[in-house]
Amino acid sequence: MFFSRLSKFQSEPMRRSDFHYSLPLELVAQYPVTSRTACRLLTVDGDRGVIGDRRFTDLCDLMQAGDLLVFNDTRVIPARLIGRKETGGEIELLIERILGAHRVLAQVRASKPPKPGQTFTLQENFSVKVNRREGEFYDLTFAGQRTIIEVLDRIGHVPLPPYIGRPDEAVDRDLYQTVYARDPGAVAAPTAGLHFDQAMLTLLHEKGVDSAFITLHIGAGTFQPLRVEDIHEHRMHSEYLRVTPTACDKINAAREQGRRVVAIGTTVVRALETAAQKARVEPYEGETDLFIYPGFRFQVVDALLTNFHLPESTLLMLVCAFGGTEKVLNAYRHAVEGKYRFYSYGDAMFVASVASSK
Repeated sequence: MFFSRLSKFQSEPMRRSDFHYSLPLELVAQYPVTSRTACRLLTVDGDRGVIGDRRFTDLCDLMQAGDLLVFNDTRVIPARLIGRKETGGEIELLIERILGAHRVLAQVRASKPPKPGQTFTLQENFSVKVNRREGEFYDLTFAGQRTIIEVLDRIGHVPLPPYIGRPDEAVDRDLYQTVYARDPGAVAAPTAGLHFDQAMLTLLHEKGVDSAFITLHIGAGTFQPLRVEDIHEHRMHSEYLRVTPTACDKINAAREQGRRVVAIGTTVVRALETAAQKARVEPYEGETDLFIYPGFRFQVVDALLTNFHLPESTLLMLVCAFGGTEKVLNAYRHAVEGKYRFYSYGDAMFVASVASSK
């Protein structure tokens, strides 16, 4: 269903290396700033490529009464667990998806691949049994009366991204979570939303800016590098998505009335464009493996707030598709020169779309 929304340029070579940029390691943020709204904001006009250096609180000035902000209300679960095999060897679990009250799909790191029927013991003597292997993941069952969420809340660790070179700390349980997070299931935060505090949300509401919520549970696949040079050969990982009728009504009304739909994060872009049918958003619940790269025709989103993304990543390709590859990469070079803070705990970027991509 998505191939018809790629332009005639999709057949031209598009290489992973076309989306490379150099980043000094000291610009990778290891901790968030002192308060959620205290970060910087880089603005990019997708049509003209004009770059602006602002503070995140200036976002209120960039919004107009009637704009609709769409947020991802997924809640990050403390998905990393440490335990031991029956033989005494250490294992590490990274929950990818909750399948039920006691079942999960997870990555398992151990000296040898576990086999069906094998059991692990986690901290506080919680027991886990291997049901079967599913590709790179394992179907696991947690024994006992406590639900998965209860176990994770008790002994789980916040699954900080691999580029944050430190163990998780107590502060991450709060700060690696949006203030509006509601539905537990993500193993990575929708990082554009980390910059909002309740006071700023109130200011935007008082200005007449509306809001809607979707749910997309971000999986560990979001950090997987592309392993092919020709990006057309890349197979996107799948993530759970829900777009409710209430959200659809708000979004479609905004479109029909000529009001802007502003996506707070790349996950919201994927969600809305997955659910889009002929410029309308329809209720959707299920999987999405939509891969957005330059040439994609956007039907719903007019502007995007996002963090800075890894070189050669699918998320950077999405932003390039939205704002124009040359303009976005030029903005990234500007951000590096200006010593912006990068990635999950870093600064933000506001991008207006390229009109020709609509």
